[in-house]
Amino acid sequence: MNAHYQRHKFFITRSLRGHSLVQILIYTNLVMFTLMVLHGTVLGHGMQVILSPDIRLLRAWGAQYWPFVFQLGDIWRCISYAYMHGGIIHLGFNMVVLYQIGPLIEAEVGWQRFFVIYTVTGIVATLAGLLLHPQVTVVGASGALFGIFGFAVSYYHRIGGSLGIQRRNFLFQWVVIALVFGFVVGADNAAHVGGLLGGAAFGWLIPTTIRAQRKTDSIFNFLAWLFVVLTALSLLLVLVTLVLRYVL
Repeated sequence: MNAHYQRHKFFITRSLRGHSLVQILIYTNLVMFTLMVLHGTVLGHGMQVILSPDIRLLRAWGAQYWPFVFQLGDIWRCISYAYMHGGIIHLGFNMVVLYQIGPLIEAEVGWQRFFVIYTVTGIVATLAGLLLHPQVTVVGASGALFGIFGFAVSYYHRIGGSLGIQRRNFLFQWVVIALVFGFVVGADNAAHVGGLLGGAAFGWLIPTTIRAQRKTDSIFNFLAWLFVVLTALSLLLVLVTLVLRYVL
């Protein structure tokens, strides 16, 4: 599928077969949640672990909890928290959003830029949480997803044209609905707003033409692979820390 065709499709739908970045992210989230559920089941948590895992279990599985970051040096939680979820509904909602919106943005700017935006805005989101509620345990990909939304709104605004404006307006409506929903259910709105603003900044900085994007390919390739390594290391440290602190 060439770039011209990709720009003229409103949505890009795919099955979960293959190896796009969005697919890899979805499967990673599913695997981490499944492992946590199995662990909770072994501990005797029953069906609760699927619908609403115990907060201690979430912390054991890499949730963001800033006292652990500062007291125990668990800096990897700044990444791992975005791959853990507080129940099957939480997981399902975030993965559906990623599946619906992610392929469009990945096709637009490439997996490298997508992953850099996704990871950096996830970190910005948790830093916003540090400022407003440092004692709260946080999990979920929503901060990074809001980062993708923020990027898409500002990026398509800059592209302009009928399709760009259509996409901008549609995604802006998603942002408004998601923010309102977050306030209603008491979600981590600090992370949502932090991720949103971080993504919007990326949307204003990343070039909108293929020729201009090629000039920054090397730096985004480097950053993307750096974050691949850091993410893999963070998730590995979840498992290693789990064994060392909670099993042995």
